[in-house]
Amino acid sequence: MSVENESKPTLGDAQRSEPGGGTHPSQQSEKEQHHALGAQAQRDEEIEAIQQHSRHQPPGIQKPPELPSAPPRKALTIVGVMLLVLLIAGGLTLWSHMTHERALAKETEIETIPTVAVVYPLAEKPDEDLVLPGSLLAYEESPIYARTSGYLVRWYKDIGSRVAKGELLAKIDTPEVDQELNQSRAARLQILAQMDLAKISADRWENLRKTDSVSAQEADQYVSGYEQSKANLAAADANVRRLEQLEGFKDVYAPFSGVLTRRNVDPGALINAGAGGLQLFNLARVDPLRVYTSVPQAYAPFIKVGAKTAITLQEFPGQKFFGKVARTAEAIDPATRTLLTEVDVPNKDGRLLPGSFGEVHFAVGSGVNKVTVPVNAMLFRAEGARVAVIGPGGKIQLRPINIGRDYGATLEVLGGVSPTDQIVVNPADSLEDGQQVNVAQPQQNQQPGQPSPQGSKNDQQKGSGS
Repeated sequence: MSVENESKPTLGDAQRSEPGGGTHPSQQSEKEQHHALGAQAQRDEEIEAIQQHSRHQPPGIQKPPELPSAPPRKALTIVGVMLLVLLIAGGLTLWSHMTHERALAKETEIETIPTVAVVYPLAEKPDEDLVLPGSLLAYEESPIYARTSGYLVRWYKDIGSRVAKGELLAKIDTPEVDQELNQSRAARLQILAQMDLAKISADRWENLRKTDSVSAQEADQYVSGYEQSKANLAAADANVRRLEQLEGFKDVYAPFSGVLTRRNVDPGALINAGAGGLQLFNLARVDPLRVYTSVPQAYAPFIKVGAKTAITLQEFPGQKFFGKVARTAEAIDPATRTLLTEVDVPNKDGRLLPGSFGEVHFAVGSGVNKVTVPVNAMLFRAEGARVAVIGPGGKIQLRPINIGRDYGATLEVLGGVSPTDQIVVNPADSLEDGQQVNVAQPQQNQQPGQPSPQGSKNDQQKGSGS
């Protein structure tokens, strides 16, 4: 075989072995031949194994059985079904992605909506007695200034002094006005002397005119001079009277009966005339006193002029001072939604002091529905006091409220909310009307319309001011 021929070593190969070895050339050739014979024997064994294995192979490769070709319509059906399956699979995948994105967007939206805590307002039974804070003011009060300039010589009444109308309060020294008055009187005498001479001249020229001794022009000039002298005398008289009146202002008198509540000057002080100068005294009429209070809009229809009221003060526990409603503003203040009301209280003994704080008791006998809300539920806006109410669909409604009394932790609300409304507590300043919110459970397991815990303590809390 050709393999055997190729595996036999040749003499030329033996001769081409590299010289320079440590062995003899004949010995080297024997070793190579021995090695070549071993390699040839190994090749023969491998060839025989290959021939042995080839005898057990089948004589030929069998062809696969030929299948009949599918009809064209059936092939199209199969392709259509496969396309439909692919479309359904793609649609399901797309729907899954859209559902996931929608759920994620909904979850994100829910997380962005704030969650608020709410409470129900507590209902109170209507009161027969409306108690409001009031300020006691003097019936008349006037600052007193000097009408002439000068130096204060002496004051006769100090603070707390009760004075009658026309009583002397102080005296002012006015040397400049005195000299001006003397000068004006002297000028009047001069003008009076000139007028007498003008009258004599005018009468003389009138007589000469009757005999045609003088011209009419000359006679008219003297008559006119006399008339001018009379006018100058009238002006001088007016100036004298003005300075005499200024002289009269050196003495400062009380314009009405009352009590001095302030004295701002001492002897020797420089006094300037007019309101731009130093105020000398402050005089107040304290009998009767005016008591001003602001009645909430819900109670305004029940306030009648002439109605009897009672005034209480902290410094007179258990005592009531009775008065009458003198007048009202007849208009609701748009800033506070209240009606300004004045009550006149007699003060003959002077026990009540102007400037004091008291409480006015109105016997309204109304059926105004009142509720109390936590003080931390109120929002302060430029439009006024507001509370955030949960409206339909969980949206915020900012409602204006009418505040009655302040209990400290709670507020009495006379209008704007009802016991069935859900009020947001601790509302954020950024809360807006119509904003969507999530509502937490009401606090304290409170039920709508539950009676207020303050209702049983109304008598003790009527003294609280709003």
